[in-house]
Amino acid sequence: MAGNSFGNVFSITTFGESHGKAIGVVIDGCPPNIDIDEEFIQSELDKRKPGQSKITTQRKESDIIQILSGTFEGKSTGTPIAIVIPNEDQRSKDYSHIADKYRPSHADYTYQQKYGVRDYRGGGRSSARETAARVAAGAIAKLFLRTKGIEIFSHVSAVGRLESPNLDTANLAQLLEIRESNIVRCADPATANEMIALIDQVRKDGDTIGGKISTIVRGVPVGLGDPVFDKLHADLGKAMLSINAVHGFEYGSGFSGSEMRGSEHNDIFVKDGDTVRTRTNFSGGIQGGISNGMDITFRTAFKPVATIMRDQETLNVSGDHTTISGKGRHDPCVVSRAVIIVEAMTALVLADHFLRNNAYVDEK
Repeated sequence: MAGNSFGNVFSITTFGESHGKAIGVVIDGCPPNIDIDEEFIQSELDKRKPGQSKITTQRKESDIIQILSGTFEGKSTGTPIAIVIPNEDQRSKDYSHIADKYRPSHADYTYQQKYGVRDYRGGGRSSARETAARVAAGAIAKLFLRTKGIEIFSHVSAVGRLESPNLDTANLAQLLEIRESNIVRCADPATANEMIALIDQVRKDGDTIGGKISTIVRGVPVGLGDPVFDKLHADLGKAMLSINAVHGFEYGSGFSGSEMRGSEHNDIFVKDGDTVRTRTNFSGGIQGGISNGMDITFRTAFKPVATIMRDQETLNVSGDHTTISGKGRHDPCVVSRAVIIVEAMTALVLADHFLRNNAYVDEK
């Protein structure tokens, strides 16, 4: 089946289903001699795994990685890195009631029509369980980017209509510490408490709610991104929109930029010692599809989880009207676990473009 691979030079192919024996990823194009810190990779998976708190699904998965190839004595060898993550806590019986029913706003109907068959147990391949493989691959991309001085930071900036104020982003390490001090992963403590209360109330109501994740990338050199169809922001947009439940992506000033005049929106170039920078950053660190050396900033919007603990009208596979009831273990809001997925996909895009740009520079 097409559509399971991502990237050109630093590329990944994920495999597995929500209720299969395991999920996994094959990473190709990782440069040799990168320190493969398994503790770091595992810590990234721990931020995504289910059962973390009262505001996430209660499915219990340890998500312990098994690296099968591509490393030797703790370093990458330059050959494909294969990682497997066993599934441990499947409850397939929780989905028997939807074997012949289409869940509203899920992939059930479209998968059935496209392939003529679907794995109804947790959505099979369409499940967000697949994103654990992306996080494992993204952790290795982060380890590579770390050698280039590139930092990635994401946090939950909105739940429903509740938004955090603008942050002082001078110290990303400090913001990361604040983010990891609360279960919703918002870097503003006061807003985090309000978000947690809101999500908990939504959960008790048998409902779900959406949210937004804001990302900042620091240390990106000038020149990443290619014309015309492989613009850096285009590839970041594709990466984010490939994540389950994502319904929107904007970078820099985003949609609010459409309300401004050019005289307000233009980023004026200035000299800072030997460095060229811009006075403002409405471009979000990307101009003409190519990084300009400023911080890359973007926001990713997630819809409410489609499975709600309420009766809903739907159709069955025969086209008859019926009722479906939400059962099983599901997130009332995905953003707290999705923060690390957004970072992983960002790292994969940047690692790929960094290596593509190096090839271009070497040819000049």
